[in-house]
Amino acid sequence: TTKIPFRLNQNQALLTFEDEEVAQRLIKMGKHTVNLDNKIADVSVKPFTLEMGIKFELHVTVSGKRINVSEVPDLSIPEDWVRDKLELNFYKSERGGGGEVENVSYDKQSRTAVITFLRPGAANGFVSYTKYPFFVNGRCYRLSVSPDTNVHLEKFQLYCGISKKTILLKGIREMEDDEESVQDMIEIHFQKPSNGGGEIEHIKYVSKGVTWVCFEE
Repeated sequence: TTKIPFRLNQNQALLTFEDEEVAQRLIKMGKHTVNLDNKIADVSVKPFTLEMGIKFELHVTVSGKRINVSEVPDLSIPEDWVRDKLELNFYKSERGGGGEVENVSYDKQSRTAVITFLRPGAANGFVSYTKYPFFVNGRCYRLSVSPDTNVHLEKFQLYCGISKKTILLKGIREMEDDEESVQDMIEIHFQKPSNGGGEIEHIKYVSKGVTWVCFEE
């Protein structure tokens, strides 16, 4: 289910009716005089339209053959030797799994490397590690290790939703009563058939600040 957010501003209310005809009738009437705790308030009823938005599916694939390595120490040895030592370090690694290494891509400037194993699934053992030991010339360094991931989007769509059962109330005057009490008074008014209303499924009133309301597609 897609959840679509809507920004509800101060002194506004959203009402969703069981019957679409009730909402459309109230919208055609436009202006309404509401009795809020013996105080008359003129409010306007607007059709409810969601702003233009975007929805998509995010897919993340974790490679079973490659891991990303960073914080490779700056060693005073040729780059080929660093690649060889990285390969030896991850080959038949007792802690992470590892196995025969197919390729080591090392970048001295960024101090990063990508280790590609020959066997699918060999990289899975390193997923639980964030730091991994790297032994060089009798010293132990700590490498940062992370899984190699591929991220792509699917079902990219623009949407602009309209709820024919929902109305937006604007111009509700500020009241000394608490938010819930004012919301109850609004609900009572718009539930009465004599006021052009009907049975209400959901209502949300905001007296101060803003809030976000989610609609399910």
